[in-house]
This record gives sequence, structure tokens and C-alpha cells, in this order.
Amino acid sequence: MSNETWTVERCLDWTIGYLESRGEERARLSAEWLLAAATGLKRIELYVNFKRPMSASELEVMHNNVVRRAKGEPLQYITGSTTFRFLDIACEPGVLIPRPETEMLVEAVLSFLDEEVLGHDGIGTMGRERVELPWNDEVEQARAAEREAAAADVAVDGDDMTGEGEVGESASDAEVTPEPAHADRALARVLEVGCGTGCVSLSLAAERPGLVRCVATDIEPRAVALATRNREATHVAPERVSFRLGDLIEPVLPDELGTFDVFVSNPPYIPTETLATLPSEVADYEPALALDGGADGLDVFRRLLAAAPRVLRPGGLFVCELFEESLDAAAELCRTYGMTDIHIMADLTHRPRFVLARLSA
Repeated sequence: MSNETWTVERCLDWTIGYLESRGEERARLSAEWLLAAATGLKRIELYVNFKRPMSASELEVMHNNVVRRAKGEPLQYITGSTTFRFLDIACEPGVLIPRPETEMLVEAVLSFLDEEVLGHDGIGTMGRERVELPWNDEVEQARAAEREAAAADVAVDGDDMTGEGEVGESASDAEVTPEPAHADRALARVLEVGCGTGCVSLSLAAERPGLVRCVATDIEPRAVALATRNREATHVAPERVSFRLGDLIEPVLPDELGTFDVFVSNPPYIPTETLATLPSEVADYEPALALDGGADGLDVFRRLLAAAPRVLRPGGLFVCELFEESLDAAAELCRTYGMTDIHIMADLTHRPRFVLARLSA
């Protein structure tokens, strides 16, 4: 770069051209995210700060970011964050990046809780009192804006970065959002295995405040540490989402067995042979532990299914995100375990993506 003044606009234009020359399909989007991370501006703010000169430190960060992206490193690892439903979620190497399709996993769980646990007609099937769900015009407008932005190849802002933290229940009272007045009512209980960034459990707790309690486990210490920091950054109280280190349901306490309304997981599900066909952006950077599902993609799923009767209450929901070619086999396995109401749900691209089943009474 020359000694000429580099404004936000000039840097954005240069980056778009450079990434396009390197084969980046969504060069403008990538350039906006990289520039937002370098300047501390939100993406929408870039366009009202076009003439602002960039500092030497910002240019250095931007240079490093562009080099990393040109080598194929995922944007979420470079910028340190992504947007998942309505939350800004911190990302870092060693922990699987949240995917848009997993947002529907949350949707499936919420639909079940609303209809079967929290109640849809005054009193739910489990005798829990119905309260007004926290949807409003602002939320609906945000979702509409997100859909429009996706269609225009422009994502909704999610640029805020989170600070560092340690594993544990260390969120201070000042950082925790107070529970709503209905917090003393009976609650829905959710167990998540393989929490990664914590995006699923945190979304459930945030979108049904005071109504959902989650226990979320992961075998990877870096995932539990990151999920804990995300909990603090999203102001979700530790008692609402408990992140625990351990293999599958190992961290579940004895008195918690058989109490969960939902058992949810986005486990490793890519068949081993298919790993070689993944884009290098995934295969070279994201953790194999979170991807490799064994010969048929169902190795971890089988273990989850075997554990379901131990953790679910009768009639509880078991739901997993899986490889699209493994869903029929997964549904058949559910039948062999005596599960009921088994069905397969497609994602937003109409590919089979989720298996849902109920533990029989």
C-alpha cells in the first residue's frame, strides 16, 4: 500500500477487488465483515464513514485479516464472531462455527416447548401455566430485515466482539439480566450435547426468558470455555444455561436423569469418506472432532439415542441435526429403540436435516 491516505471507502473497494481476484464468491460481504472487524464499526456504519481516514493500526489489522481470508480461513474465525438467530456469538478456532441450518434446530425445539410443555391453550400438556411469548413487532421486523439482507447477499449486523473469560459460573450479578416476574413458575428443561459455541442453548434461554433451563455439555474444553464467555456476553444467567465439560451425558447429575423435556444435539455427522469432499475452508480449519461422524455419519447419534431414555421424561422430544443422506437410517434406528412420532424435517434449502422422535410413555 502507498503512503496515500486510505479511507474506509478506498480500503473497502481495494479489498473487494483483491478478494474477487482470488476467487471469493461473496467478495463485498467478506470485505465488509473484515473491514468492520478492523475498524470497530458495524457493517452499516461503514457506509456513513466512507471518508474517514484509517489509522495505521487499523490498516495493519485489515492487512492481516485480508491475508488470512485469501488463504481460505473462515470469516468467523478472523472476525471472531457471527450472528445466530438474534444473538452475536463469539467464534474461535477449535470450536465449530454455527451454521444457519442449525437455527431451525432451535426452531424445532421452541415449537415443541410452546405446544407441549409451556402450553398453547392456557395450560400445557404438562400442566405448566401459559405466559405470553416474548415475540413483538421489533423482533419480527428484525427477522424480516435478516431475510431481506440474505436475499441481497448482505447479512444483518453481528459485529460486536466478546471479551476473554474462564470456564466456570463466573458471570457477575451486574452482567446478568434479571429474571422476569414469572421465573418462579414451572420451567421447561432442555439437555444439549455438543454445545460448541453455546448458540443453541443460549438462543433457547434468550428467546423464552424465565421459561427454559438448559444443561449443555461438550467434550472439548475450548468449546465449554467459549460457550461460557458467550453466556456472559449475551447476559444469560448461569442458572438458566449450565455449561459442563464431559462426554455426552456424563456431566448430567443423577437427580437430573429422566427430567428433561427435550434432548437436542448437533453431533459430528459427516461420514468419514465425505470429509475429503468438504471445502478446504471447513476441512482445513474446523475441528475434525466436531465433524467426523464415522463410516455412516451416525456413530455419535447411536450413542445419543441409547442415552435418550435415561435423560428424557416420558413423552419428551429427542431431536438431532444430521447428514442429509443419513436421515432415513436414523429414523429406523429410532424405531428400534421404541421411539414414537418419528419424523424427518427439512432445512431451509429443502434438504432432509433433522430427525425428531418422542420417548414413549
